[in-house]
Amino acid sequence: MSATSSAPPAPADSAAAENDFLAPDSGLKPAGPTPSQSRFQVDLVAEAAGAAEDRSLSSDASTTAPSSDKATPAAPPDVPDPGAGGEEAKGRFRVVNFADPSAAGSPASPDAAPTEGFQNGDTVMSETSLHSSTGGQHHYHYDTHTNTYYLRTFGHNTIDAVPNIDFYRQTAAPLGEKLIRPTLSELHDELDKEPFEDGFANGDELTPAEEAAAKEAAESKGVVKFGWVKGVLVRCMLNIWGVMLFIRMSWIVGQAGIALSCLIVAMATVVTTITGLSTSAIATNGFVRGGGAYYLISRSLGPEFGGSIGLIFAFANAVAVAMYVVGFAETVVELLAGVDAIMTDEINDIRIIGTITVILLLGISVAGMEWEAKAQIFLLIVLITAIFNYFIGTFINVESKKPMGYFGYHGAIMWENMGPDFRQETFFSVFAIFFPAATGILAGANISGDLADPQLAIPRGTLLAIVITGIVYLGVAVSTGSCIVRDASGNANDTLNTLSAQFMNCTDAACKLGYDFSACKSDDSCKYGLQRDFQVMSLVSGFGPIITAGIFSATLSSALASLVSAPKVFQALCKDNIYPGLSMFAKGYGKNNEPLRGYILTFGIALAFILIAQLNIIAPIISNFFLASYALINFSVFHASLANSPGWRPSFKYYNMWVSLAGAILCCVVMFVINWWAALLTNVIVLALFIYVSYKKPDVNWGSSTQALTYHQALTHTLHLSGVEDHIKNFRPQCLVMTGYPNSRPALLDLVHSFTKNVGLMICGHIRMGYRRPNFKELAADQTRYQRWLLKSETKAFYTPVYAEDMRQGTQYLLQAAGLGRLKPNTLVLGFKNDWRDGDMMNVETYITMIHDAFDSQFGAVILRLKEGLDVSHIQGQDELLSSQEKSSGMKDVIVSIDTSKDSDADSSKPSSKATSLQNSPAIQKDKKSPTVPLNVSDQRLLEASQQFQKKQGKGTVDVWWLFDDGGLTLLIPYLLTNKKRWQDCKIRVFIGGKINRIDHDRRAMATLLSKFRIDFSDITVLGDINTKPKKEHVAAFEEMIEPYRLKEDDMEQEAAESLKNSEPWRITDNELELYRAKTNRQIRLNELLKEHSSTANLIVMSLPLARKGAVSSTLYMAWLEALSNELPPIILVRGNHQSVLTFYS
Repeated sequence: MSATSSAPPAPADSAAAENDFLAPDSGLKPAGPTPSQSRFQVDLVAEAAGAAEDRSLSSDASTTAPSSDKATPAAPPDVPDPGAGGEEAKGRFRVVNFADPSAAGSPASPDAAPTEGFQNGDTVMSETSLHSSTGGQHHYHYDTHTNTYYLRTFGHNTIDAVPNIDFYRQTAAPLGEKLIRPTLSELHDELDKEPFEDGFANGDELTPAEEAAAKEAAESKGVVKFGWVKGVLVRCMLNIWGVMLFIRMSWIVGQAGIALSCLIVAMATVVTTITGLSTSAIATNGFVRGGGAYYLISRSLGPEFGGSIGLIFAFANAVAVAMYVVGFAETVVELLAGVDAIMTDEINDIRIIGTITVILLLGISVAGMEWEAKAQIFLLIVLITAIFNYFIGTFINVESKKPMGYFGYHGAIMWENMGPDFRQETFFSVFAIFFPAATGILAGANISGDLADPQLAIPRGTLLAIVITGIVYLGVAVSTGSCIVRDASGNANDTLNTLSAQFMNCTDAACKLGYDFSACKSDDSCKYGLQRDFQVMSLVSGFGPIITAGIFSATLSSALASLVSAPKVFQALCKDNIYPGLSMFAKGYGKNNEPLRGYILTFGIALAFILIAQLNIIAPIISNFFLASYALINFSVFHASLANSPGWRPSFKYYNMWVSLAGAILCCVVMFVINWWAALLTNVIVLALFIYVSYKKPDVNWGSSTQALTYHQALTHTLHLSGVEDHIKNFRPQCLVMTGYPNSRPALLDLVHSFTKNVGLMICGHIRMGYRRPNFKELAADQTRYQRWLLKSETKAFYTPVYAEDMRQGTQYLLQAAGLGRLKPNTLVLGFKNDWRDGDMMNVETYITMIHDAFDSQFGAVILRLKEGLDVSHIQGQDELLSSQEKSSGMKDVIVSIDTSKDSDADSSKPSSKATSLQNSPAIQKDKKSPTVPLNVSDQRLLEASQQFQKKQGKGTVDVWWLFDDGGLTLLIPYLLTNKKRWQDCKIRVFIGGKINRIDHDRRAMATLLSKFRIDFSDITVLGDINTKPKKEHVAAFEEMIEPYRLKEDDMEQEAAESLKNSEPWRITDNELELYRAKTNRQIRLNELLKEHSSTANLIVMSLPLARKGAVSSTLYMAWLEALSNELPPIILVRGNHQSVLTFYS
């Protein structure tokens, strides 16, 4: 920070008006802002020259710091005199107090003078420094509603903030503090409008893991952090240089020869180098926390891959401790056997020594990372000394070593050992033995949380370690192959002088150097040489015991690195709560947040495998576990590059997506080369864990490349789909369902979802009306909240709310704009307006006009009617949407109260403030259980009816009254319904109109049509009496129903009648009533037939009668729908757009 202030916090005045937001500075201000002043009070500074500036500075000083001697004790000891800094600042910028309700000035003084580099920036964010019992630590207060200080930006009077890294932090991270920039609402909203109070202005709410990280950061004083050498390079080199270097490398050269040995080393190095490049790319694509391979994979590919790999990677590291410790114990037992000091027997001695060793290693680890790092440095020095000791020994030609096959560097030996000499081995079996020696490249990344700068340390340390160790492995391969023969007897008498008779048969390199080992070769009794002696490097070295010390160092350092890696990775995994049962291991202790519980668990696993003391079976599985991690790291880079997400921009540029893919494939190939059954087992375990985590669906969002690729594919496919013409065979009902809040009309939601799930698009439309000032931020929050509810209730639909003046306008918005490309709705679904005779009849006019608008837009229309009604939002307890952990911070104690009229299709209340608009949403219940009110009978029936489509429908019927051909939608919907599991026991019965004298003919014709459409049906009924006049009492009831809505123009003057019709367009004229008498009678008659034939049906699907726009008044049309569907089982009235949706062509 260029300039900071030290000031005690003053509470913001919550009732402060924003009128003085841009008030000009008129001379000296009072000691503190008055309550009427803005919480973001900004002073103008006179930009005069010379003395005027100095005067302005002094007056400002008296304003901001009325009592500078009071402020002095609160300032840190190294704070310079404010006057000196003020002279340099020349009044360019100043910290300004926020509103103080008490009107008392808050003492404040600059902590430090502004730097020269910031003179032209004109803006500084200040830190308040609270000096309390915490020892004078700096606490950042950048909450825009309480302790916020803003400064001038580029000479203008504004609360706008300049770019600052602290705005982009997810938490109070170890590298700095989390600050919050002014919200768009605070900068943009009208002055008399209260800014939104969201707790986190930029929407970055913290996950439990991030909150834990923030807590750690606050307590991280004195934490030990490592640089790239001690933290990464040393660890990787120690882990890669294992026992293989000293006791297997020479044997590999004996088997494969120098050329193929170099190829084996090169192949392994290629795999590790590609993985190192991929690791570097991921590690430099943002801040890396602790967790190593798990953190890198989970943040790239998501929790499913990360969780599965994290568990097996931590387990592999734990078992690797046992492997290395047993390797160490075996070497010690060999030494003891050499001096005849075996305690019990070999296998029990290995157990005893291994147990003691792992306890000592645990002690070093628990003592802290600093002690562990010191131990690693010591072991590295021993290891490097041993390597140098070997190379020096290759240049010392000792005569006594020649019978054992060591002759020093010689061209003949090198040439002889250039090619392979496999004995009971193959190239790939030798490669499988060597490859585990190349692993360990993630040893540095695994302690990423303990690195000072992981983005620098991981690439530099890992890649340099791969290069150095690769060169050493190649050097050892070439040197051993150039100075040691494959077979030697160890007998000093096997010289050519004593065996001159066989001189003619001796042609190998040893013969040219005066030795003949053909006798031991022939009877396979040679004990020395590359092929026979694993301890050749001790023989060659300048001082043999140093090689033994090197073996100890290699095993113990690798064991120590694994013992530290496993708990760190496991702790990171547990912190993310991927596996809820393991959360107890997330707790850390001490300054470094050491995972002591993880250490104990790792110790237990390692001890169990040490006591087995037979690791020939488990060793290849561990190698495969490591390789699976490498494969996924490589695949992560390929996947992230393929997704082409703007967030994928690693600062490490030396990677290629196709090289990373090749690396992933190579890792998989190597897994099967090493051990095919272990590779299969690894894949099964990873897959099982992947399925488990996918099933559990952990509530985390890390912006993984899986999300990015999903978006990329969805966008690509949507664009591709837009270029394809629609075809009848691919028609799908894509429904715009006017649900209002998705949970307020469950029956409508469930029924439509039944025939659109996995088949077509479903959009839940919600028209928000009556808002004087539409709150678009709240609308966006609602959209997110209800979409989450739809996902949680496993409803495959989209929630789309809009603000509109009235229902018709909102419906037009949705009909025109909902959807994307070909993924646009083609069918409007409405709930029947049961309350149409109550209230304002203009609502009926609007409702019927919505249906007309749908037909004008070439949409089909579907209306669902339940006799009990649809809207349950007024029933207490039916509006619970979010569980307590999902609620946003500002919405925890909002009580729900719904003002919507029953069964209307939109939110008709008129909230005048944010608080009431929140109460209007049937979204949030109070955490505490509110007293339940007993439901009345009608509400109880409504509740039961609203849930009838959620349960399995028993044996019953879906009755399809296909009276008019609308293109086939009336038939397609019941077909799709009965294909679903809930409806599969229901049979389709088809009812059609016909003439009495042609009933059989019409039935056969319909049966032929249905069979061509390949739609199963149980029965076809031809209604020959459809045109019979309805019963008089039903006609009389209809007349009585429409009586209040008639215009009765014959009883008044024409002008008065026209005027009334214009003002109340829903009025039914005598003329239209007479004109459509036959159609009216048909609706009444159809209701009689429906009651006669379909009163026991599970669902009735019926052709929706059409009314000519402008000719039939909305009330008459509504009365037709009422008369047609009254007192029936659940009924949907369907009318397609008269485009064919069924075809019998292939």
